Amino acid sequence: MNNKRDYYEVLGISQDASDQEIKSAYRKMALKYHPDKNPHDKNAEEKFKEAAEAYSVLSDADKRARYDRFGHNGLQGGGFSGFDPTTFGDFGDILGEFFGFGDIFGGRRRGGPERGADLRYDLKVSFREAAFGLKTKIKIPRLDTCGACEGRGTPKGKNPISCPACHGSGQVRYQQGFFSISRTCGQCNGTGKVISEPCETCQGRGRVKREKVLEIRIPAGVDNGARLRIQGEGEAGLHGGASGDLYAVIYVEEHPFFQRQGNNIYCQVPIGIAQAVLGAEITVPTLEGEEKLKIPEGTQGGSVFRLRNKGIVSLGERGRGDQFVTVNVAVPTKLTKEQRQAFEVLAKVMKEDELIQERNIFEKVKDIFG
Repeated sequence: MNNKRDYYEVLGISQDASDQEIKSAYRKMALKYHPDKNPHDKNAEEKFKEAAEAYSVLSDADKRARYDRFGHNGLQGGGFSGFDPTTFGDFGDILGEFFGFGDIFGGRRRGGPERGADLRYDLKVSFREAAFGLKTKIKIPRLDTCGACEGRGTPKGKNPISCPACHGSGQVRYQQGFFSISRTCGQCNGTGKVISEPCETCQGRGRVKREKVLEIRIPAGVDNGARLRIQGEGEAGLHGGASGDLYAVIYVEEHPFFQRQGNNIYCQVPIGIAQAVLGAEITVPTLEGEEKLKIPEGTQGGSVFRLRNKGIVSLGERGRGDQFVTVNVAVPTKLTKEQRQAFEVLAKVMKEDELIQERNIFEKVKDIFG
């Protein structure tokens, strides 16, 4: 007679439970009764083993079908002999989520090709360089493949030997309660190999620190905070792995005259009272030199004029932004005798017009308020 409890009852789920519900129920049981959380507690250990056995059956579609049809008897003679953590792959993953057992029950062996790390380089450029682009050279400190041993870590003609601690498996096993646990070998770091005669240049690491000079091209129109990817110019990989990438992060210096918004640039220029009243043609700085700008008569302070296609090139696209010029009317703070006399004459001439304007404003306000 079989005295085992019903597996669905053990996990506290119904017979129509989904795979995810089964896995979730087992997670809770594993967390509650794990021996590490309940040291020297035989009852908790038995409940944990019972839950693990139930999960190993119900998480397997074929075993679950036989169990649903024939009960515990349906599992006899089918190669199932109770709790065996090595019979199902999810066990280590589930425990790893709670207890950090990444290498339990057959972890992944290390030592294969590993991609090198990506690197970052902060590059400061001027406002003009960002607008028109440039070629520049930068120095990158990084780990490069050792040329003496070609990255193997051993001199030419020599090879690593099998790790004596794990006998080349990359894993060491030890008993913890009713578990046989595998951990990454600390002597070879999971590679299964150790270097008995290291390369003198890199001391067996396979990589050496070097400073490489790179010529890079900054495209026209690049903006502050942009990242440029230079493929394969990061750190060298290990064991034949690919090199990482280099990311150049752009910082654009502020300009004393221009401000940028998108692909447009903005500036402010002062004009005299006479220029504002009578109109004038002034010279305005642009990114490519000076440009003539016509100021019509009667221009008010704060007026904005556009210089088409004098802005920033659109990065990766056709076209170019514009330059917007704000004119500020400069009022003189000190006048010569002649200038003062001229303004006094002008004031007398314009006095009658000012009185007419004041009367017109007064009449409009009077009409508004009845």
